[in-house]
Amino acid sequence: MALRGDRTEKTKVGMNNLLAFDIETVPDTLSGRRLHQLEDLDDKDVLRIMRQYRLQSSGTEWLPPYLHRIVAISVVRRNHDRFLVRSIGDADTKEGDLVRIFFDWLERHAPTLITWNGGGFDLPVLHYRAMLHGVSAPRYWEIGDRDSSYRYNNYLNRYHYRHIDLMDVLAAFNRGSFAPLDGLARILGFPGKMGMDGSEVERAWSEDGGIERIRAYCECDALNTWLIYLRFELMRGNLSNEGYLSECEGVRQFLAEKSLEPQGGHFAEFQEAWKNHQDADPVLGSSSGEMHSMTGELSPSLSDPSPTEDRPESDAPSSAPAGGDR
Repeated sequence: MALRGDRTEKTKVGMNNLLAFDIETVPDTLSGRRLHQLEDLDDKDVLRIMRQYRLQSSGTEWLPPYLHRIVAISVVRRNHDRFLVRSIGDADTKEGDLVRIFFDWLERHAPTLITWNGGGFDLPVLHYRAMLHGVSAPRYWEIGDRDSSYRYNNYLNRYHYRHIDLMDVLAAFNRGSFAPLDGLARILGFPGKMGMDGSEVERAWSEDGGIERIRAYCECDALNTWLIYLRFELMRGNLSNEGYLSECEGVRQFLAEKSLEPQGGHFAEFQEAWKNHQDADPVLGSSSGEMHSMTGELSPSLSDPSPTEDRPESDAPSSAPAGGDR
């Protein structure tokens, strides 16, 4: 994307090798069965008992990260003049392969990670599932022992910027000030959650075709996270108003292209909802005419890029079996 304004050079650097992502999970009844020695019970009864234990110990039925199973990982990838949104693997990809592809891709490209409550949920879940499936990720766990550049900027330190947990950063690392993704997205003029909410993922997972709805929902959450990140970069001064408009228009172009595909209905709904909320955006709401005039200045290639380096799932899952929402 051609980014303009008095911060052009800084913006070009700052909008390179970025990955916003979200995961969706369901209760891991297999682990619950092992944990509570419930081999003779079916999944429904195992889950009921898991929640009873949790309620007694913590006052809530929401299971801790180590008892969640990942069913979808969706990403927003921004690299140089390319932008894409997709879910890793396909509807039949096993959890171990989803986790392996995600960490293998991080190993190759070491992007800046952008999440909403990623430090509180998404990454801890990924840690536990990577351990369960025997997935190695040395670069992700690097803290400067082998690569000194990670000593003061790594994925694990809460106050470093190699992973930006927007919910945590915007709350000034104060748990009492956390905001929900859906609420803040809508306040800022973005669509917010589309299709379902996190409480419906478990039910959708058990329905025919439910995984496709979950993947679409997860992609929309990743998109909301990305748009909030753009506003964050505008607030920090890393994007000028013109740069912010250019980035938003690039997202709109991608949505317009993808909405024409057979599985692109959620992108069309997201684009329409965003248009309806646009007046709440202090930049887009007052600059719609300028935004549309910029279309010709953007890179013409905003759909899936051909180079495999920009595809998080470019490595096909191995044929061998692999070892919540806010």
